[in-house]
Amino acid sequence: MDPRALNELIPDWQERGAPIKQPVTQDKLLLLTNEKCINLPDALIPDNFRNHGNFIVSLGNLIKWLAGQAETSGVDIYAGFSATEILYDQDTNIIGVVTGDMGRHRDGSKKEGFLSGIEILAKYTIFAEGARGSLAKELIKKFHLDTGKAPQSFSIGIKELWEVPSDQSHPGLVIHTTGWPLDKESFGGGFLYHLNDNKIALGLVVGLDYSNPWLSPFQEMQRLKTHPSIRKYIDRGKRIGYGARAINNGGIASMPDPCLPGGLLIGCNAGTLNASRIKGIHTAIKSGMIAADAIFNALLDNRKNDILTEYQTLLRQSWLWQELENGSNFKPLV
Repeated sequence: MDPRALNELIPDWQERGAPIKQPVTQDKLLLLTNEKCINLPDALIPDNFRNHGNFIVSLGNLIKWLAGQAETSGVDIYAGFSATEILYDQDTNIIGVVTGDMGRHRDGSKKEGFLSGIEILAKYTIFAEGARGSLAKELIKKFHLDTGKAPQSFSIGIKELWEVPSDQSHPGLVIHTTGWPLDKESFGGGFLYHLNDNKIALGLVVGLDYSNPWLSPFQEMQRLKTHPSIRKYIDRGKRIGYGARAINNGGIASMPDPCLPGGLLIGCNAGTLNASRIKGIHTAIKSGMIAADAIFNALLDNRKNDILTEYQTLLRQSWLWQELENGSNFKPLV
C-alpha cells in the first residue's frame, strides 16, 4: 500500500495504532519460463514496480481500523447490509438507497425473523462498491456515464494467504512475476508479498480479455505455485485463506463520468485503480477525500441532490489524476 493518501487523511495513523507494520524492504521482478527464472537486475525494474516507502498490509484489518476511526468521529456504519436499489425523486435525482431484505430462503420466501430492507435518504449518495458494482452498472447505463469513454477492461485477481516456517519468511520482500504460466497473448502476472508473522500473500492477476478459450485463471494460479522460484517460499507452509476479486484496469481513458444528480462514484467504482502499479487503496482513499471536500462545500451552500461537477474538477487537479495519467499507457504497452 502506498501511504500517501492515508498520510493526508490521518497524519498520525502510526500513533493511533493503525495495523500497518511491515514496510517493503526489497523488490524483485522475475521473468518466468516453465522451468527457469530470470531475476531482473534492480536497475532494470520499472519505477511502477518499485515500492520503497510502501507497506505490505492486510486490507481487511486496515478497513476495520478505518471503520473504528470513522465511528469515533460520529459516523454510523451498518455492516452486513447491502444497498440493492437506488431511490430517485420525480426529477430522477438520486435521493438515497434501499438496503436488501434480511432473512429470506433461497426460494424467496420469508424466514422467521425476516427484516425488510429500509430506505436510507441522503442529500448526496456516494457509491463505493468496488469494480463493476451492481448499482454503478445501473447508474452508468441510466445516465450514459461512459459516453465517449474507452471500453472498460477487467482482470481477476486470485490470492491465497499462507503461513510458512520462519526460515521461509522474509518480511518486507515483494516479488512480482511476468511470463509463465500465462502465454504471450494474455495480460497479467503473479505476486508474492512477505508480511510479518510468517505470512505470505501469493496471487495471480489475469486479464479477462484473454483469447484462449481453454485458459482457466484458477488453474493458472495452481501452476504458478509449482514453479521452483515460487514453490520454495511455500513448501512446508499451510494455506490459511483464499479469495478472488474483479479489478478494473482500463485506466483513465475508461473512467466513467463520476458525477451524478445527487451522487458520486469513487474508488474502483469510478475506475481509479492504477493498474501499472497494481495499487488501488491509496487512490480509493484519495477519491473519497475529494468527494468529501466537494460535498462539504455544497452543503455549506445549502445544496442537495444536484450534480457536483466540482468533484470532477478537484479530481483533475489532484495528484491522483496525475498518477493515473502517468500510468495510462501501461496496459497497451504490455
